Amino acid sequence: MNPKKGKVYLIGAGPGDPQLITIKGMECIKKADVVVYDYLAAPALLKYAKKNAQIIYVGKKGGDHTMSQDKINELLADKGKQGLVVARLKGGDPFIFGRGGEEAEALIEAGVLFEVVPGVTSAVAAPAYAGIPLTHRDYTSSVSLITGHEDPLKEESSIKWDTLAKSGSTLVFFMGVKNLPNICEQLIKNGKSPDTPVALVRWGTTPKQQTVSGTLSNIVQKVAEAKLKPPSLIVVGEVVSLREQMQWFEKRPFHGKRIVVTRAREQASDLVAALTELGAECIEIPTIKVMPPSDNTPLEMAIENIKTYDWLIFTSVNGVKFFFDTLFKMGKDVRILGHLQFACIGPVTKEELKSHGIICDVLPESYRAESIVDAFQGLNNQGVKGKEIDIQGKRVLLPRAKEARSVLPEELAKMGAIIDEVTTYITEQVTDAKDELITLLENANSDKPKESNDNAGIDIVTFTSSSTVKNFKALLPQDKFSELMKGVTVACIGPITADTAIAEGFKPDIIATEYTIPGLVDAMVEAVKSN
Repeated sequence: MNPKKGKVYLIGAGPGDPQLITIKGMECIKKADVVVYDYLAAPALLKYAKKNAQIIYVGKKGGDHTMSQDKINELLADKGKQGLVVARLKGGDPFIFGRGGEEAEALIEAGVLFEVVPGVTSAVAAPAYAGIPLTHRDYTSSVSLITGHEDPLKEESSIKWDTLAKSGSTLVFFMGVKNLPNICEQLIKNGKSPDTPVALVRWGTTPKQQTVSGTLSNIVQKVAEAKLKPPSLIVVGEVVSLREQMQWFEKRPFHGKRIVVTRAREQASDLVAALTELGAECIEIPTIKVMPPSDNTPLEMAIENIKTYDWLIFTSVNGVKFFFDTLFKMGKDVRILGHLQFACIGPVTKEELKSHGIICDVLPESYRAESIVDAFQGLNNQGVKGKEIDIQGKRVLLPRAKEARSVLPEELAKMGAIIDEVTTYITEQVTDAKDELITLLENANSDKPKESNDNAGIDIVTFTSSSTVKNFKALLPQDKFSELMKGVTVACIGPITADTAIAEGFKPDIIATEYTIPGLVDAMVEAVKSN
């Protein structure tokens, strides 16, 4: 017998927005040996699972059951009996129309320890994201939660339609799209005014959220016209009228937009976070990965001889990170850099350097290689001459990417500097998501009718460097390139990246004037607002 005691956590995974998972729910996922998740549990939560955790999908939707409820109960019990810690992820809250009670009963019968971790129910979250408060002192002080599809084997309905129709409560029906005509009919027949406001919220709290509003008398027609499908929540009551002034989620500039982020996965988080905050559904298609060079000897030698240099110039965050990684691996620290002066391209590079305790001496006004040269020459963005920095005969260490442009070392050399350019990192092509990318682009340009927003493709592709452009292009079948990119907006972080995009056959629609991630996001927002 296995001396280790298993345990099953019945976790409410929240309504769809992965950030609405509770702290306790997230901690349970992190320690689980097995994660069992369903159709409505956000797949993004799986990233919290241990690398060696077993991941099992048991989703059920619209009559298509990957696994029956009895089999799910059996699975949970078996895993628990094996002495494993199981995280059972259920959309919303496990005890509100989540069949969590049935799973708990099965675990009790099997003698398996369990714990319930409540979650944010879609009954509250979806209306809130749609701008509908379920209670309001001027409208109603009660809420009723009702199943939208009762067990078809029941001989008679357990729903007291007359009571619901006359109660004055806000009514929230779960999974009732197919039964919407019957719900409206029953409420009107039992005394509810046909003019009572109604809203259906599909995929609530996610970037795919779609809301259709109307009244009991016309909502069926409006839902049919919008081709709204499950999973949707139905809200009935006067509070629905507040949506007109309170809606916020669907007003964000990128709501409903699917945006591809091509940065290296390790560096994509800031861009993904910024775009998501503004309503985008971000699809990470990393086209590059950033790695140390196969031979790091040149950088190590430069660090050994650091006292011979006068200036250290960093052109990117990666240059700073890989330089200091090597410095520390060599058993050295920042004290050996005390005699140097430092220049950086861009505020993010400056902040990365500052995180290592070093203040940048020169930060040009614009964020490209040429601007470093201007800064040393005392020129600002308007070409106005200021104090020049004399680098005649000065030794400059330039740790940067293998593929970097030659303009910086060439121009500094013309000013009399002695340049040592050292490869500090390299970028390699990533092809893991090639098939996914092609499918998304094909969907975007398909002539087939799209039902709601399920078959949406790609709205915007973002490029943050020349290497992301080249490697993205390499992922696409060249004979279908123009067809696949038709109608897809291309956003570039600056003119250098845009020039590469043009050379590769893309048409840059958005070019940031500030060559940073915030600058790129701002440019994209302005472009979307102007369309």
